[in-house]
Amino acid sequence: MAHPDWSLYRAFAAVLRHGSLTAAAREIGVSQPTLGRRISALEGHLGYALFSRSPEGLAPTPEADALRPQLASLEAAASALSDAAIGASSIGRSLVRVSASEIIAAEVLPCALRRLRRSNPDIELTVSVSNSVEDVLRRDADIAVRMTRPHQSDLLGRKVGEVELGLFAHPSCFAERPPPTEPGELCQHPLVGFETARPYTQILQLKGQPLRPDLFAYRTDSDTAQIGAIRAGLGIGVCHVPLSAGLQRVLATQFCPRVEMWLVINRDLMRTRRFRQVFRTLWKELGAYVSP
Repeated sequence: MAHPDWSLYRAFAAVLRHGSLTAAAREIGVSQPTLGRRISALEGHLGYALFSRSPEGLAPTPEADALRPQLASLEAAASALSDAAIGASSIGRSLVRVSASEIIAAEVLPCALRRLRRSNPDIELTVSVSNSVEDVLRRDADIAVRMTRPHQSDLLGRKVGEVELGLFAHPSCFAERPPPTEPGELCQHPLVGFETARPYTQILQLKGQPLRPDLFAYRTDSDTAQIGAIRAGLGIGVCHVPLSAGLQRVLATQFCPRVEMWLVINRDLMRTRRFRQVFRTLWKELGAYVSP
């Protein structure tokens, strides 16, 4: 049997990523009917369904889920081939794409990258906000700062260190009521936090109980909006300890979780000078952030 055209697998990958024909079609730049035909063609070639409809959109079948590792490798290979074809690794081009979570991209990277640019003015930089390690596998990013350990064999991950989290507020929050000294007193103050619970929010616990959205007077899933609210005096919230200048910490011994920070790169890119330079500079700068 002839192998399906790469465009069919690309369509499959986009729908698998988004769970929606509309969003997937937008990503790869085709119409929704065209994308639907490509999925149908691939299903016809393979002899089984790849998706079923659910209230949330298109749900992958077990057969589709089983293809995820090979599909990620195929996307990475296609991206690497495209980079080589357009000369992305040639001497004349110096672009490096860095990906990081929202709070790292906004609060930590600017100073680190400023120092990098001063010593390497020939390197061009782009920064995207994302928490997905798949960005590096797909070559959507060259280097990523992640708060979890990568497990993909194609990636080189180095642990920078651990970031301590704490509960902080602007001192003005305690003008009328003293800061809490026991976890039970926390509910007497307005709290700032997330709107949607996610796996990583499970580490935010007091006395073994996770902090929940219904406890917060001000809720947002934006990390930068949360720290902005804390700095503005809207309430007590979770903040990276290195970012807490001007804030007052409460319950320091009862609430002090730590999250790992990793620097991630595709192994092949370490052969190129500009990627090595950015990786090593970020390693040094981020190391100073986690161990001030």
